[in-house]
Amino acid sequence: MEEHRKKDQIIVPAPAPSLSPVANDLRRGIVGLADVSAVKTHVRGEIPLVWLIGAIGLSLSAVVALMARFSMNVSVGHAGTLILAVIGFAAIVRLRLRGAQPRRQQIWRDASEYYGLFISICVIGALAAYPMSAASSGFVDATLQRIDDAAGFHWLAWYRFVAEHPAIQWPERAAYQTIFLSPAILLGYFAWAGCRAQARLFLATFWLTALVTLVLFAFLPAKGPLAHLWHGPLPYVPVSALYQADLIPALRNHAGSPIDLGALRGLVAAPSFHAASAVLYVFAAWPVKHLRWPFAMMNSAMLLATPVEGTHYLVDLIAGAAVACFVLVSTITVMAKMQRQSTKESKSTCWWTHNIVGLPQRCKASLHLRMTGPGLHLSNVRRKGIK
Repeated sequence: MEEHRKKDQIIVPAPAPSLSPVANDLRRGIVGLADVSAVKTHVRGEIPLVWLIGAIGLSLSAVVALMARFSMNVSVGHAGTLILAVIGFAAIVRLRLRGAQPRRQQIWRDASEYYGLFISICVIGALAAYPMSAASSGFVDATLQRIDDAAGFHWLAWYRFVAEHPAIQWPERAAYQTIFLSPAILLGYFAWAGCRAQARLFLATFWLTALVTLVLFAFLPAKGPLAHLWHGPLPYVPVSALYQADLIPALRNHAGSPIDLGALRGLVAAPSFHAASAVLYVFAAWPVKHLRWPFAMMNSAMLLATPVEGTHYLVDLIAGAAVACFVLVSTITVMAKMQRQSTKESKSTCWWTHNIVGLPQRCKASLHLRMTGPGLHLSNVRRKGIK
């Protein structure tokens, strides 16, 4: 190695010259999957908070307009009041601690931001499914069932197995509910470790995935395999029960209002948002050494429980995972273009910040790539927030 190179420089192989700049950025993102959480936008390396608030605000406005279109009302109730109180409390804490310097206050500030935004996205997304259901028509269960049959997946066999073995019913129900546990752990870690860029990237992809899922749901309404295939008394009632089969026709007949904000039901069958969420959770947790495999196992268990507990066809899960992958790849590509434009005057800086698995977990590193000789060299490492 040449003498003028610093000892702390890490050599990263140069991208193939035959690829376009965008393809090179996407290649580095896919090959270095563990680095995705360190995507850098603008100078600060994070998605602006105003973008997330604006996206959520626009979503809420659209939902309100749709509900007004179908004359729907919302009943807040005690549980709904608690949800709104939590969101309001998170907003107040975030504003009061916006200029916090002590590390403990920064953790509280970031945690309130992440949890407040995440809960808002979940509530608005679940609420949006109601007017979307009212606007839909027909059911596509027959088509979804034919695809499952062609793939050799027999939902009734899975359901009978669970119904005949009570010992696995509670573990399966618990695994299905980890859709709420995974983001609670993930966002808590991001707040504790000072990973604001990673947290906001996760929230942005979660919001966009919910949006795409709801749009597709409007064209793919389904009652679910339990209502479509099973006839007679139910030997076992899964978590999702028969909500789609009962609520969607009622909403179309303007009989599902008022909507209880504290008891929102999952109405989206295809694509499966559980499957999409599993992909996002594992993707966001993968760079964290101590979360990587626990998250992979926990979300794999959730996926195994989803066909029965969520009353989903296999194709629902495949479609949900495809939506999440589409959103992730699209986000990486768009952010690559944005960063290239913002750094056009400084060719030595790349949009991609290399997040090395194994760095101290409480270390926020600002990493920059610069061209030196035949390859890209990682240098100018500045660590912040080390305790």
